[in-house]
Amino acid sequence: MTSRVEHTDVGAYALGLLEEDDRFAFEAHLLGCPACRSELADLAGVASVLHGIGPLPEDPRPPSTGDLTGQGDVVGRLRRRKAAHRRQRRGTFAVGMAAAVTLVAGGLTIGTQLSAGEPPVAQGEAENMGPAEQFFAGGTPIEGEGVDGVTGGLVVESKAWGTHAALKLAGVRGPLECELVSVGKKGERRVMTGWSVPPAGYGVPGSPDPLYMHGGSATPLKDVDRFEVVTSTGRKLLTIEA
Repeated sequence: MTSRVEHTDVGAYALGLLEEDDRFAFEAHLLGCPACRSELADLAGVASVLHGIGPLPEDPRPPSTGDLTGQGDVVGRLRRRKAAHRRQRRGTFAVGMAAAVTLVAGGLTIGTQLSAGEPPVAQGEAENMGPAEQFFAGGTPIEGEGVDGVTGGLVVESKAWGTHAALKLAGVRGPLECELVSVGKKGERRVMTGWSVPPAGYGVPGSPDPLYMHGGSATPLKDVDRFEVVTSTGRKLLTIEA
């Protein structure tokens, strides 16, 4: 991905599979791509669940150089390099598929791992919930203070890589573009996830279901002062104290 940034690199980025140059390029891409930020939020926490899953086994058969003479060593090196690249791609695909199975099957969901002291979500209920809603249902929400009828709250947890949070938002109509932002005690702001609100809105008459989103911040939870839901124009809709 060093020569270009692809939307399909979200999974590789979430699982820490990108090289340094590619990672920096993709992080720059995230700033201007709400779709990738939303997809990345859906994968938050999956990498820790998949720890230890490696690439597919290598093909034990040595590459053949055919009937070429003189150039056999060069051709063999090129073929070995190409085979290694294919194995690397297969390994990335295997890990990505494992992530997808984890999210779809619901057997190892982020929400059920939030706290050992919280009762697990019933299997029948979990099947009807997305990952963010399961995360929220499995924790203890912190209620936020909204404006103009907006309500909501967060469930947060401290992670080795920073802070993971699940948001419930209601009483908002669109069209809007919004972001969940962590604000550090020293004032640093980090976008955790972003989304768009359709005209019908969420948690309002005619569209009663609230919105559930989750995402991550590199700021450790102990260093977070508050969380904010803000629009693309800078209007603050909800404030949640850490």
